[in-house]
Amino acid sequence: MNDVVVRAEGLCKAYGRGARRVEVLDGLDLTLHQGEVLALLGPNGAGKTTTVKILSTLLTPDAGTATVAGLDVVRDAARVRRVVSLTGQQVALDLKQTGLENLTMIARLARTPRREVRARVAELLDGVGLTDVAGRRVTTYSGGMRRRLDLAAGLVARPRVLFLDEPTTGLDPRSRRALWDLVRDVVAGGTSLFLTTQYLEEADELADRIALIDGGRVAAEGTADALKRQVGQARVELDLPDAAAAIRVRTALAGSGPGSGSGSGSDDGALVAVPTDGSVAHVRELLARVEAAGVVPTSWRLREPTLDDVFLTLTGHAAATTPTEEKAA
Repeated sequence: MNDVVVRAEGLCKAYGRGARRVEVLDGLDLTLHQGEVLALLGPNGAGKTTTVKILSTLLTPDAGTATVAGLDVVRDAARVRRVVSLTGQQVALDLKQTGLENLTMIARLARTPRREVRARVAELLDGVGLTDVAGRRVTTYSGGMRRRLDLAAGLVARPRVLFLDEPTTGLDPRSRRALWDLVRDVVAGGTSLFLTTQYLEEADELADRIALIDGGRVAAEGTADALKRQVGQARVELDLPDAAAAIRVRTALAGSGPGSGSGSGSDDGALVAVPTDGSVAHVRELLARVEAAGVVPTSWRLREPTLDDVFLTLTGHAAATTPTEEKAA
């Protein structure tokens, strides 16, 4: 497609030698389209940061090719850097300077015309809600404020593609959501966004498409809804008093759900999960069967498939922490 702004094909990257060699990327393919938010979702060590470093020209791949805005990230590295910006996991700010001084310095380094620097910095400070504290040293800022200033710094040069490498790691839920709102504003302004995250909710909230990375490759990609449909239907989960009650319920519910069989259970035998189409009528039917079996659940809930379910189904493990690729680097 002619609107592809980032393309990676067969990317490979390893760290170390001999017995200590670690294959981080093993034939990774992906694309990012103009004006799109692509989330690269996976556990620590899956290859997310290495991918970003290659696409932003900070690392060279061992094999494979990648282009940004039609420019090869190896042969045309200098030109690629003019159209991208990277906000990493650690804020890249001078803590002894004020917020205003940080953005002014970056604007000058980015060769923003002198007559435009003041207006551009004021615009960015207002956009990230830091105008009132612009004259304070960054060392006095909270973690959320530093992240917002770091994001503003990445936008000074109006990049065509913005790479955000786990931008909300370590933030509290309120600060995380505030940063999400800022990211949405950035995308609304026409910037294409490549986001890496290990937060399932973050990918669900922000991304137009999600690429699940595992073992250095993309295991699956698509919209959040499309990925969830790969897992199957919603389920009614019943918490029961004991294993004996669960046996009676599974017998009573045999064949009651779409493709359900008798439902699945937990390790302790006191939880039964039955597929459902999610309709009120079907849920009522299931609960009526449980009541007819003489069992009173301690609780029940309707559970929709999550991205964690998708990851677990496709890879055999959850999107949980594993040894990090940064250590290998």
